[in-house]
Amino acid sequence: MRLAAIELRDITKAYGPHTVLRGINLAVAEGTFLVIFGPPACGKSVLVRIVTGLEKPTSGQILLRGNEAANQDPAQRNIGYVPQSFALYPHYRVHDNIAYPLTLMAVSKSEIEPTVRQVAEQLGIGPLLSKYPDQLSGGEKQRVALARGIVKHTEIYILDDPLAGLDFKLREQLFDDLKRMQESLKATFVYTTSDPLEALALADQIAVLDSGQIVETGPIQSVYLRPQHIRTMELLGFPPANRLTGAVHTRSGQVWCHTSLFEFPLQPSPSTSFPSELEKVDLVVRPQDIIFEVEGQNDLLKCPAEVILREDLGAEVIVHLKVGETSLVTIVPHAKDELIAEDEVTIGVRPPAVAIFAPDTGQRIGQGAARYV
Repeated sequence: MRLAAIELRDITKAYGPHTVLRGINLAVAEGTFLVIFGPPACGKSVLVRIVTGLEKPTSGQILLRGNEAANQDPAQRNIGYVPQSFALYPHYRVHDNIAYPLTLMAVSKSEIEPTVRQVAEQLGIGPLLSKYPDQLSGGEKQRVALARGIVKHTEIYILDDPLAGLDFKLREQLFDDLKRMQESLKATFVYTTSDPLEALALADQIAVLDSGQIVETGPIQSVYLRPQHIRTMELLGFPPANRLTGAVHTRSGQVWCHTSLFEFPLQPSPSTSFPSELEKVDLVVRPQDIIFEVEGQNDLLKCPAEVILREDLGAEVIVHLKVGETSLVTIVPHAKDELIAEDEVTIGVRPPAVAIFAPDTGQRIGQGAARYV
C-alpha cells in the first residue's frame, strides 16, 4: 500500500457562525491524481488552501507524508500551488515569473535557468520567456501560472480550478499537458473543479465534496459507474442526471418501486439491508440511459413522453421531455436525431440504470432488477 502523501483528519473550518467544512477525512496516496469535485461554493478552495497552509483549520489534523503539518507555514510544507487566478507579476517577464519560487528558495542561477526552460518547453511556452504578462493571451497566461506552480521540484502539487474561464479546446490541450506532467514527475496532484468533464478526464481518484462534506471517494471509473451517494450521481456527468421520487412496497415476496412513470422490481445493494416498505425514495437516471429505440425491447421500462425542447450541440442533441408533471433531460447522437422528430415519443430505461437512494441519508440502497419482463 502506498504511503499517504496527504491525510486530513476531521478537518472543520468556520468563519464565525458560518461553517464551510464539516469533519473532512481524506487520504491521498503518493503518486495519485486526485480531483476534488463539487458544485461552486461547496468548500473546495478553502480545503486546498488549508492543505497549503494559506488557511488555518478551525479543528482537525493535517499530515503531509506522515508528518504533522498544522503548525507549518506554507514555505515549510513545500507544496507546488497554482491558484484560481493567474496572479502573475506584471512587471516581471515570463521567465522571471516562472523562476520566482526558485528565487525565493535561494536556488542558484545556474540551476534556475535550465529548470525554467525545461518546464516552459513542457508547457509549450518556451518562445514566450522574454515577454511580459500583458503581451500574452489568456491561455498563455494560464500556462505560465501552471509553469510557476510546478517549477520547484516537490512531491505534492495543488491546482485550484486552474483552467476556469478558458475555452474548451484550450482546456482539452491542457488536460493532456497536466496528465503527462503528473506521470513524468511521479508526484501527487490534487486538482479542484466544478466541471464534471474535467473531473472525468483528469482523475485517477475522486473526492466528491458537497455542502462542506465529502460524500464519496474512490477510483474515478467505479465512482462514476456505480455512485454510492445521490449527489455524486446528480453532479458527475453532463447533462446533470434526472431525479425522481417514488415509493417501495412488497408484493408476492418481491420488493417493487413505484413512480409516476413506471413500476419495477428492485435489486438491493449488497451492503444494504433493503426495507420492504418505504413511503418515499429518490431515484436517479442519467440522461444517457433514457432510450428512444424501444420497439421490440421487452426489457425496458417504457412510457410516453412529450418533447419540449431540443438543444443542438452539433455532435449531440440535448432533449428536454415532459412525462405528466415530471421533467426529464436526455441526450442523443446527432446521427439519431430522427428518433425525436415527433413531439410525442416513447422512451425506455433499463431497470439497472435506475439507482435508488435513501431520502434521509442520500446513500444508495439499490437499483432496478436486471431481469425485468
